[in-house]
Amino acid sequence: MLLDHSTTGPGTAAAALPVPRTPVDAARPLRSVRRVPARRWAGRYSAALHALDVLAAVLATGAVLLAGSSPLTAGSPLVPTAAALVVAWPLLLLGTGAHEERVFGTGSDEYRRVGRAGFLLLALAALVSFAGQLELSRALVLLAVPALTVLTLAGRVAARCVLRRLRARGACTKRVLVVGRAGAVVDLATAVGREGYAGLRVVGACVTPDGRARVADALAVPVGGLDDVAAMAARLDADTVAVTSASETAAEYLRRLSWQLEGTGIELLVAPGLIEVAGPRLHIRPFEGLPLLSVEQPRFEGWGRLVKGGVDRAVAGTALLLLTPLLLALALAVRLDSAGPVLYRQERVGVNGRRFTMLKFRSMVVDADRQVAALQAENISDGLLFKMRTDPRVTRVGRWLRRLSLDELPQLLNVLGGSMSLVGPRPPLPREVARYDSSVSRRLLVRPGLTGLWQISGRSDLSWEEAVRLDLRYVENWSLALDALIVAKTFRAVLSRSGAY
Repeated sequence: MLLDHSTTGPGTAAAALPVPRTPVDAARPLRSVRRVPARRWAGRYSAALHALDVLAAVLATGAVLLAGSSPLTAGSPLVPTAAALVVAWPLLLLGTGAHEERVFGTGSDEYRRVGRAGFLLLALAALVSFAGQLELSRALVLLAVPALTVLTLAGRVAARCVLRRLRARGACTKRVLVVGRAGAVVDLATAVGREGYAGLRVVGACVTPDGRARVADALAVPVGGLDDVAAMAARLDADTVAVTSASETAAEYLRRLSWQLEGTGIELLVAPGLIEVAGPRLHIRPFEGLPLLSVEQPRFEGWGRLVKGGVDRAVAGTALLLLTPLLLALALAVRLDSAGPVLYRQERVGVNGRRFTMLKFRSMVVDADRQVAALQAENISDGLLFKMRTDPRVTRVGRWLRRLSLDELPQLLNVLGGSMSLVGPRPPLPREVARYDSSVSRRLLVRPGLTGLWQISGRSDLSWEEAVRLDLRYVENWSLALDALIVAKTFRAVLSRSGAY
């Protein structure tokens, strides 16, 4: 169970939950709720991972043995050593929790456990060799262990892709009953539905009486009261009960609810009310036995930013050198296709509100900006942006450039100059920034990016609210690892052409 003691202000959607009126005997769990059976997909998925783990170990050790210079004989210590590695590897993965259902498809947490198993295997081999005074092959241990770790990670990535596709179709999911006040329940259920690959499916809700009609209309699921959680979870065959963020006054409710669910096999989760804050910023801190959720402040300075700036300039400079022939060819195509300059220059707002000139290959006619007012009726954006699926101002070459995002390559010069970063929020126009509220203005705390969460999540198909949410998530949870992940996913997003128009 995840513990949460985050506080919220009065009148928020995550206000205190009332204590249930029905008394519960704390000494014994509510046995009338039947145990939820384990989902078959989790067992099959774990078995498939075991097969991939053993295959990775066999391939890695076999390749090292075949490539070795020493001949394999009946008395050679290489064969039993290789066999021991094959046997030990799946067991270590089990020990590090790489086969726990809650990490399936999560990505970084699952990969971290595989890496931990690799380090443990190296340490175990060194310990056994020293303690038993064995002459283990250094080449076998030092080459096979990293190789099988990499192969296992590759297998996990492939399995995760398959699992996400299955979850997108509604398979391999957990049935979730959401509990709390109406506003917080709708927000949490919306977030769960938006992140479909997370494998959670809301099947019901339990809310206060005044919010039942609202939740039923918004979510189209069965709705019950706060006293009906255990019985409703059993009736809906729920795997998980998710309680929305609550203040200290609801501690008694959570304690009694945990007693009711004890022995049923139903997982109890507590949403911290900080959906956009995640990763290394959230920690459970015990104070005199009381678990508190610690939320670290986002860091916008320090060595990480220096490394990010150095990587940005190095990658941008290298990319400009390597892509020079392509850039020249694109410039020639733009010049021959329509009259006007090759590069389109536009004032944008960067970090801390500083303005800069952003460069792009021109993909529209020269007077495109002056035609916006005449085309306003065709605007499909629900926010501050102007978007059209079929924009008559786009040139023939420009439409092709936009589909492959090649029109944005000159922004590498902005990255090299320091006004932009490889990864960051979308660079806004001054007229957009003039209409920002205090929360949206947090997008300006970091440099805008050539790519970002918005780029890999749908680009122009995103609503204004969704684009802002993704930018703020990046600002709140920035890390070098997140940047690397976004860059890797950008190539897939560009090739898929999703949201490019």
